[in-house]
Amino acid sequence: MQIIADLQLHSRYSRAVSQKMDLREIATWSAKKGISLVATGDWTHPLWIREIKSNLEETSDGIFKLKNSPVGSTGSAQARFLLSTEISSIYSQGGKLRRVHNLIFSPSIETSDKIIKELQRRGANLLADGRPIVGISSVNLLKMVLEIDEDVLFIPAHIWTPWFSLFGSKSGFDSIEECFGDLSRYIYAIETGLSSDPLMNWQIKELDTRSILSFSDAHSGPKLGREATVFTCNMKHVTCNFTYSDISDAIKQKPNSHLKIGYTIEFFPEEGKYHWSGHRNCNIRFSPVEVKDKGTLCPVCKQPLTIGVENRVIDLSYKTLSPEEILFVKNNSGVTFVSDKEKKRRPFISLVPLLEILTELHNHSPTKAIRDYENITTNFASEFDILLKKSYDEIRQQGGDRLMEGIKTVRERKVSVDPGYDGVFGMVKIFKNNDKTSEEKKQESQPSLF
Repeated sequence: MQIIADLQLHSRYSRAVSQKMDLREIATWSAKKGISLVATGDWTHPLWIREIKSNLEETSDGIFKLKNSPVGSTGSAQARFLLSTEISSIYSQGGKLRRVHNLIFSPSIETSDKIIKELQRRGANLLADGRPIVGISSVNLLKMVLEIDEDVLFIPAHIWTPWFSLFGSKSGFDSIEECFGDLSRYIYAIETGLSSDPLMNWQIKELDTRSILSFSDAHSGPKLGREATVFTCNMKHVTCNFTYSDISDAIKQKPNSHLKIGYTIEFFPEEGKYHWSGHRNCNIRFSPVEVKDKGTLCPVCKQPLTIGVENRVIDLSYKTLSPEEILFVKNNSGVTFVSDKEKKRRPFISLVPLLEILTELHNHSPTKAIRDYENITTNFASEFDILLKKSYDEIRQQGGDRLMEGIKTVRERKVSVDPGYDGVFGMVKIFKNNDKTSEEKKQESQPSLF
C-alpha cells in the first residue's frame, strides 16, 4: 500500500487562493491526481472549521473523508483528509525581524478548537485570513500547541523561501536551534518548498536525523500534488484504515510505526521561483557562481538582490555532496529515484505536472491542455498513475507518441529548466523540437504571496 499525501494547501478563505477551493473541490482534484491523503488547510479560520465540521466525517482516529464523497471516474479511491493548517509568525528575535511560516497538524477537531480558542485569546484575528498572521514567535507558538496537545506535529514550511521561512535569506534563522532553542527536539521534520529538493537539504547538518517532507502549498485544485510525500507500509500487514498517529509516527521515524516515508515527489527545484538570486524589477538573475563573483547588490539599481535558495543552501551547508555520493536508480516503470549511496536517506523523484507537459505539447495552449487533461484522467487513469506507473505503450495508446515521449523524458530526468529567481518561476522545457523559445513560455498564473 502507498499513501500519496499532500498535507499543505489553502482554502478559499486564504488570500490569493481560488474561490473554488472548498472541500469538494479539493476532494475532486485529489481523485484526478491520485492523492490518497490531503490537507484540510486553514482550520484556524472560524468559517472554514465550520465547513470542516459540517462536511467531513471521521473514518479513523484523526483521519476524515468528505460525506457522500464520489469515487474518481477512473476508479480512484476517495481521498482522506488530515487537519493541517499554516500560520505566519511575524516577530522580532535576536534584533531582527522574523517572518516564518509553520505547519500545524492536529490529531482531532477538539485539539483544533482548543488551538483556535487560545489564538483568539492572544488577540489573533483569525477571520482576516486562512493563513493567519500572528505576532507569536515560532518557539512560543510551538510551546503553546504542545501544551494543548503533545500529539500535535509542528513543521516549518517551505524552509528556504527568502521572505517567509525558517532559513529564509530575508527574515529567517541560520539554524533550527537558533529559532526554537530547547524545543528544537520537537521539530521532527521540515518541508522543502518548491525551490529546493531533498538533495539540497541533505547538505544541512541539522537535517541529518529529521524527516524531509514535500507538499504542494496549492492555491487551486490543479496545483494539488505538484509536490507530495509517499508513505508505505512498515509492517507486513496492510491496512487501509490508517490513523493520524500512523502518519505522525512515520514522520517521527518511530521504529515500530505501521507506516514509513517511502519517498517524496518533487518539483525540479530550478522551476521554483526563488531558486537563483536576482532582482525581478531589473531583470537581473545570478547563479551562485555569479553571486560570488559579482556580489549581492543589483548592478542596475544598487539595491540588495533577493538571495536565492541555492545560494542560501551553500551558505548553511556543512558539506557538498559529490556525484560519487549520489545514486540514481530506475524502477520497472523507468522512473528515476535519487538517493544517497549509503541509503541513509529516503529517496525522491522529480516530476513535471501532467498539465504542464500537455501545455508544452500543445505549444502552450491552455485550452487544449486542459481538454486533454480532463479526457485522460477521466477515461484512463489518475495523474500519478500516468506519470509514475503506466507503461509507455499504454500511454502511447491513450495519449499519443508525443505524450509518451514527454513522460519518458521526465521519468529519466532529462528535462531542461531555465532557473527561477525573485518571484519568477523557472521555465521547463521537455520537448526538444518545440518551436517556442523559453522566453515565450507563459509564466504560471496562480497568484501567491511568495
